[in-house]
Amino acid sequence: MPASRKTRALLGFLVLSEAPQRRDRLCDLFWDVPDDPRGALRWSLSKLRPLMNTGGRTRLLADRERVQIDPGTISVDFHKVRMQANGETEKASTLEQAWERANHLLMENCELPNQSDFGAWLEHKRGEVSRLRIRLARHLAMSGDAAPENTEVWAERWLMDAPFDPVAAQCAVAAKRRLGRQHEAESLAEEMDRAFSEAGLDQPDWSVDPIATGVSFTPIAHELNTEETPQQVVRFAQSEDDISLAWATVGKPDNPPLVKAANWLSHLELDWEAPIWSPQFRELAKSYHFIRYDERGCGLSDWDAPEISFESFVKDLELVADAAGLERFPLLGISQGAAVSIEFAARHPDRVSHLILFGGYAAGWRHTASPEEVREREAVMVLTETGWGRANPSYRHLFSQTFMPSATADELAWFDEFQARTTSPENAVRFLEAFSTIDVRERLKDIRCPTMVIHSRNDLRIPMSSGRSLAAQIPNAEFVGLESENHLLIGREPASMEFLKAVRRFLQTEA
Repeated sequence: MPASRKTRALLGFLVLSEAPQRRDRLCDLFWDVPDDPRGALRWSLSKLRPLMNTGGRTRLLADRERVQIDPGTISVDFHKVRMQANGETEKASTLEQAWERANHLLMENCELPNQSDFGAWLEHKRGEVSRLRIRLARHLAMSGDAAPENTEVWAERWLMDAPFDPVAAQCAVAAKRRLGRQHEAESLAEEMDRAFSEAGLDQPDWSVDPIATGVSFTPIAHELNTEETPQQVVRFAQSEDDISLAWATVGKPDNPPLVKAANWLSHLELDWEAPIWSPQFRELAKSYHFIRYDERGCGLSDWDAPEISFESFVKDLELVADAAGLERFPLLGISQGAAVSIEFAARHPDRVSHLILFGGYAAGWRHTASPEEVREREAVMVLTETGWGRANPSYRHLFSQTFMPSATADELAWFDEFQARTTSPENAVRFLEAFSTIDVRERLKDIRCPTMVIHSRNDLRIPMSSGRSLAAQIPNAEFVGLESENHLLIGREPASMEFLKAVRRFLQTEA
């Protein structure tokens, strides 16, 4: 391994990230400006090439803009452990080996104290390893056919990593009882009672034997935090033109509300388990009563919609806010949902306490595009109508790769399938046409609530200039730039954590 700590850290980041990384992003993550970041990056890559490109294989791929380690040419323990932790049919011996792999500090001696963004990314990844280790120990402890001695070992390991998980505590106590060690079981129960009480938590019910009753084992995605959030509740509201609109709430009802306007595309059930944006949704649901809905024409809402237009989008947001019984609330608008949110806030200044706009724009391409761009976009709409529902995802890739250029192959494949299951080819074209005619430029000056505009600096779908323009024209708006090229943030990227941090800080300000 290279002697340079930063070079080792760079190697670990490239291996675990899988997707191509922009050189500018790597420079910001690992080097300060006075250090000649581009020169330092070139030096580190020169040290990694002879290490990676061996046996006639080129594993380290680099051009003038991007750097990547080809994921198809290497085997990574981290990815194996994640796959095995999410599998239901793995043998006990395989899970035990996976736990041993996870029982080591990820990227040891690669910490960079002065690089806060890299530190946040590394902390997140180490947290994921810890959660995978918990998951493996839980599965082994809950295995009904394991020997009692093994059950006790894995229950104790589970409890060690998750000391305030009541099921882990119940399992550890039950395992000792099964071995006939009643006194040890009672002592552990008393110790846990004190710990839970001091932490302000309800004490576990020691009469429950989770080994006998079983606990569900469901796959997890790349998560920011795996603490359980309340299950979402889906309801339906009826529009004036007789459309059944699906909307959902998640999070404690006594938490402050946060409404997310609909954007391309959504499905309340499928995207709650998404490997892409569900981590942000789940995090928001821990602090807020999070409310979102499927736009007419997609998801769980009626697909057979007589009207799909900007005006119908605004009315649907009004319908959901009324159905949820909300008088005044913060509003989150993403992509074209930002324009819908702007119009709503301008129409109802007394109802919106805070306005958050991410990846937004004020005017669709029919108002701003050159004749050449118009022809190109209209051609895409024709391709969409003819190819959207086909098994070959190449047509839907037109959208996937511009929405999330740094997504992995698996993430793009998920998004391609998600799009196909979310709406019909006809409705996809109707949505694109509706988005093209959006124009709220004259409404920006009418916004009266505190507003924060967030935009990915290298967004390939909607350029950052659109976000800057929004912030410049909305009175007293705050602007936050994120180090990402994704129009839709991916849960695993550091920019996703920065987005959540900015939202939480902003919503704490007085309206």
